[in-house]
Amino acid sequence: MKKILLLSFTLFALFTTAQQSYYNGLDFSKSGVALKEDLATRITSTHTNFLVYTPGVWEASKVTDVNPENSSEVLLIYGYAASGDMSRTRGLNDNGGAQGDWNREHVYPRSLGNPNLGTVGPGADAHHLRPADVNYNSLRSNTIFADGSGNSGNVAGGWYPGDEWKGDIARMMMYMYVRYDQVCLPSRVGNGSNANTPDDMVDLFLKWNAEDPVSDFERQRNTYHGNTANTYAQGNRNPFIDNAYLATRIWGGDPAEDSWGIFTTQDTEAPTTPTNVVVSNIATTSFDISWTASTDNESVSGYNVLLNGNNVGETATTSFSTTNLTPNTNYSVTIIAKDVANNNSAPSTAVNTTTLADTTAPTTPTNISISNQTGSSFQINWTASTDDSGILNYELFLDGNSLGTTSLTNYNVTNLTASTTYVVTIQAEDIANNKSSLSQPVNAITTDGSNNINEIFFSEYVEGSGFNKAVEIVNLTSNNVDLTPYTIKRQSNGIWEAPLSLAGKTININDVFVIINASALDVKLNEEADIKVPNETPMTFNGDDRVGLFKNDVLIDIIGDLNGTDDFGRDITLRRNSDVTKPTINYSEQAEWTFYASNTTSDIGNFNGTLSTENNLLESFKMFPNPTSGNTISFTTFRDLEISIFNVLGKLVQSKEISNTNNTIDIASLAKGIYLVKVKDDKNTITKKLIKK
Repeated sequence: MKKILLLSFTLFALFTTAQQSYYNGLDFSKSGVALKEDLATRITSTHTNFLVYTPGVWEASKVTDVNPENSSEVLLIYGYAASGDMSRTRGLNDNGGAQGDWNREHVYPRSLGNPNLGTVGPGADAHHLRPADVNYNSLRSNTIFADGSGNSGNVAGGWYPGDEWKGDIARMMMYMYVRYDQVCLPSRVGNGSNANTPDDMVDLFLKWNAEDPVSDFERQRNTYHGNTANTYAQGNRNPFIDNAYLATRIWGGDPAEDSWGIFTTQDTEAPTTPTNVVVSNIATTSFDISWTASTDNESVSGYNVLLNGNNVGETATTSFSTTNLTPNTNYSVTIIAKDVANNNSAPSTAVNTTTLADTTAPTTPTNISISNQTGSSFQINWTASTDDSGILNYELFLDGNSLGTTSLTNYNVTNLTASTTYVVTIQAEDIANNKSSLSQPVNAITTDGSNNINEIFFSEYVEGSGFNKAVEIVNLTSNNVDLTPYTIKRQSNGIWEAPLSLAGKTININDVFVIINASALDVKLNEEADIKVPNETPMTFNGDDRVGLFKNDVLIDIIGDLNGTDDFGRDITLRRNSDVTKPTINYSEQAEWTFYASNTTSDIGNFNGTLSTENNLLESFKMFPNPTSGNTISFTTFRDLEISIFNVLGKLVQSKEISNTNNTIDIASLAKGIYLVKVKDDKNTITKKLIKK
């Protein structure tokens, strides 16, 4: 019998209620990677309490892994015997590192993570940390899992966890993969094939998940961690414990048990057709839709909203707000109901409507200011215009001549003449091609070039929770800077460690360069990163390590006092003050830096009005001719890009990868009309409008 644990029906009912409310709002008619991504979002957003390895994980284990038959014991992973290294139980407080103790087994071995999981973040995630006999834990070490039978132990090609534990193992590996993605790949820890799954999941874990059903002991652990009222609860749950069949929905393989009973139903009856579809609040680029709910013999899981026959969104309610439509355009609205068994109703009776015509020009750009002046460049900044349909872009003029367009509210101007006055004006354009009047002219004066900033320096330092570590370098000089001569080093206990080379990289004028730990989970850090460094020096600083910027192996800038040992920068963000214009090896907290709370990353990618890499992508990218009556469009870019063209209903109609040498797309097959062109590089995305006449 699976772990010989029988909890009361009342307790099981509580488990069921908790898991159902935890997943409210998710669309379980989805499957495959789409369902996996939804679950990843849920278990990540609810992971609100990040346990520390000591004592947090110890204390959590003493609650979650208590033997229900003896509250003074914990159950040991892989255990099966009454005593010795293979014991199934051990005294609750007999934890430590000595023989006869139990310690914390990383079921997903730290060394097999990509990078090493360490003892924070994934390395301290209690969903895969289990009590284990010290010696037996050492015997397993980091051996990958392999199939076998009977009790746990080494088998040809790996480690078999035992008949009664293999399902637990599978579900923990599924959780770690969904929660941490590429950091915890199943193929690195399981001896199996991923040939028949949509991603890296291996068939071994799908097999174990089906063969060894979820136990009440697993549910006990899951329920504790899902309740943040518990001191050492993480706040998130393992979905594959709540319903093992979710793995079948995502990855296929042998069907696991459907504890909710909603996927393996024999339901073939479609919901009734939605009725009373009403369109309201019609505007130039949007309108609202409402309808009367459908009914179903089981339950309606949601509705698909279609415009002109194309699916533009899904909702679990009986209302939907459309956006990003084209002014003065006819739309046919229909609604389809669906249930969890993927039965779809017939489309509702079509309701026709027309968006309002847009004849109103945007407001005129205001509050134009000039910053970061040098002998050959400056930056233009302004307050965004408003419009009833939405701003498409701004066109900038220098002495009456067009500089170009941008969808941002700042623009870098380069290749100017020193000690010269330029007249700047700006005009806003909306998506219906209505243009504002020109802004009030503003004079911009370049410097004489004699006091230009001539060196890059650190502008931000982030030492946040887990792997959220980053440094930012800014270029306020009047030229693009080749980073080949530069390196970054960490100083630990007075010793400068192995350098991080920046060779081959460049920082453009008024731009920043962001370097992060590759295991950082912070969204903003990942969005702005120019380099993601594995969990190794120098991106493993912990508050008492100094970080130095070197040029030709000579220290030119430093965060922290040189050769210092005090804990100056733990759990904080440091931003260089805006009046700092050059590097220094004489670190001064009060004079040059401002402190912010842990995990403050809102300003990363920007310093004193500088642009981020995304902005440079916008300004370097050109698409022409536009509008066009021809069959080819061309692009100007200095990097490899993915181009995707969508019609106004959001349907992909064409895509291509381009470069500075392969930079044209044939659009002969496209009908006349308005299209959205999505431009993507390795970490940024922008959207432009294309008009084919």
